[in-house]
Amino acid sequence: MYKYNDFDEKFVRERVAQFRGQVERRIDGSLTEDEFKPLRLMNGLYLQLHAYMLRVAVPYGTLNSKQMDMLAHLAETYDKGYGHFTTRQNIQYNWPELRDVPDMLSDLADVEMHAIQTSGNTIRNVTADHFAGAAADEVADPRPVAELLRQWSTDHPEFQFLPRKFKLAVTGAAADRAVIKAHDIGIRILERDGVRGYEVLVGGGLGRTPMIGKVLHDFLPEADLLPFIEATVSVWNRLGRRDNKYKARIKITVHEHGIDEIRRLVDERFAEIRPTFNGVDQDILRTIEAQFAAPEFKSANTDGFEAARLANPAFRSWTDTNLTAHRADGYAIVSISIKKHGDTPGDATADQMRVMADLARKYGHDELRISHEQNVILPHVHKSNLMDIYQILRVAGLATANIGLVSDIIACPGMDYCALATARSIPIAQQIATRFDELKLEHDIGELKIKISGCINACGHHHVGHIGILGLDRAGVENYQITLGGDHTETAAVGERAGPGFSADDIVPAIERLVVGYMDLRDNDDETFIQTYRRLGAAPFKDILYPKEKADAA
Repeated sequence: MYKYNDFDEKFVRERVAQFRGQVERRIDGSLTEDEFKPLRLMNGLYLQLHAYMLRVAVPYGTLNSKQMDMLAHLAETYDKGYGHFTTRQNIQYNWPELRDVPDMLSDLADVEMHAIQTSGNTIRNVTADHFAGAAADEVADPRPVAELLRQWSTDHPEFQFLPRKFKLAVTGAAADRAVIKAHDIGIRILERDGVRGYEVLVGGGLGRTPMIGKVLHDFLPEADLLPFIEATVSVWNRLGRRDNKYKARIKITVHEHGIDEIRRLVDERFAEIRPTFNGVDQDILRTIEAQFAAPEFKSANTDGFEAARLANPAFRSWTDTNLTAHRADGYAIVSISIKKHGDTPGDATADQMRVMADLARKYGHDELRISHEQNVILPHVHKSNLMDIYQILRVAGLATANIGLVSDIIACPGMDYCALATARSIPIAQQIATRFDELKLEHDIGELKIKISGCINACGHHHVGHIGILGLDRAGVENYQITLGGDHTETAAVGERAGPGFSADDIVPAIERLVVGYMDLRDNDDETFIQTYRRLGAAPFKDILYPKEKADAA
């Protein structure tokens, strides 16, 4: 993984010292809250419903055991003993005292972490496939490209006051695990006839106007990536709407001008700036790639793993759902579920973080990943160690066998924490997970993505959930709309609103009715919810959701 050089170290330390002075001036009243706001946002500090919230960057979701230990230390020392992993592969602390934040940032700097550009109208944390460097279907590890983009975008003088926030995601596999089609710019590493290049998508995004990204370049040469991305952001920086924040994102710019005109303007700008890139960026990329070299994988017998699977049904169930194929023989990718039934999706206690750090140190080549689905990944685990890992996770409450299933729900913080939310998300996610655990149908249902947002800003990605739930305020009462048919993968789609919303009391029974009804509609046990939806369309699902309306109509 990337190691800070002297410049990085100095830059981050100076920012901590600068912010410490700003906090001191805010506390002694020298700065008003309005004056302080842009300064704190530059350092990832929000003011939420009940307290300040610090959002810490985990670049492309990659961290080591020492960094995870530090996240646990922050949770225990400055918060209420836990942290919240987000869909942006970050971690948030919801209860820090303002006076403690400079110390938190200083502690983070000790392990080469920071909170710079996790807020504000800048280029945010660059995200990537959480199985990067390990997945069996990968063309190339996307993290070196993500790191190059991180270095280029951090404190970039032209892009510190963009029309709105800007999000980039990178994947190196055909299967899209980074949701690149729902980002401002999505980058996919391709290989054609032995030559590597990039597919570049632009104008995707969720929020109040969800859109799927459009292809801006279908095969960009490797050496052109950085000037091409700079040209794209530069064009949007000039054209983007600053008069209306709801129309400021690049998806609106692309929609209003058309992809062909945007491509023409980007090509024009690219021709201007390309000569100024003299290859240094490629030299830097090669240096970064060397730091992401694969660990030395061992060769060992896996007979014990197979025998344990046969002998222990609970272990077999966990391996069926929480393991993914690894590119090295004898290895597996382990997804640790932070979605125990009834718990808050994405929350991990300090003790749990330390358990995961210890597992990475002992069994996982000292690597961890945060997924956009709010789980934690051990990317490199030999199968002979899996039973030991499983038993440790069980004791820590981290062995729930539900990755990709109905209780593996993405949920934003909602009205329990967020100043923008108009409805609660967390209790709805908890109740759905608990109900399907009671029904013992989870594994019979199979793959199903439920995503919940507590407001139109869609931090819970509800638009791309197979079943999306959007919580809204209706005359002072929480109301939950359901969307159907969304998809966050390489076959991305925005879900269709099913009909009238449900009250907080009715939404869980409606989801139960919908999911159980799907089991009657599917062709066979292997047909997933999204496959059945695409085969039959929305009508039979709506009939299940609104049986009374159907009877009244008859």
